[in-house]
Amino acid sequence: MKRNLMMAASVLAASFLSIAFKTDQQPKPWSVPEKNAKMANPVKSNSESIAAGKTLWMQHCASCHGKQGLGDGNKAAQLKTQPGDFSKSSSQSQSDGSLFYKISEGRDDMPSFKKKIPDQEDIWNLVVFVRTLKK
Repeated sequence: MKRNLMMAASVLAASFLSIAFKTDQQPKPWSVPEKNAKMANPVKSNSESIAAGKTLWMQHCASCHGKQGLGDGNKAAQLKTQPGDFSKSSSQSQSDGSLFYKISEGRDDMPSFKKKIPDQEDIWNLVVFVRTLKK
């Protein structure tokens, strides 16, 4: 009887840990202040801005988000949360201002880039490049 109770308790504990772990892996909503979400990108999408954004992407973003923005970079497995997949419509449907805010401010495993990339035009170039990652 004791053995059955201990076994049941172990299974129950393992189930709770499994649920807690999976819940922790789910991306939590990332709210962006309305004024930031409504910001328009001052950088026009053209071959120059895309190339500039791609250079910054490869330097700062690809290690986690992957070269194609699928969230499969070589550091992705080391993170507590799955990096965003920018080919998905849920990423592409975000406003330019929202992407700019998230890149600038960061959250959790996503670092803030406002000091690493201090020129705002460069962050806008990254946003332009992110738009090329859609399926």
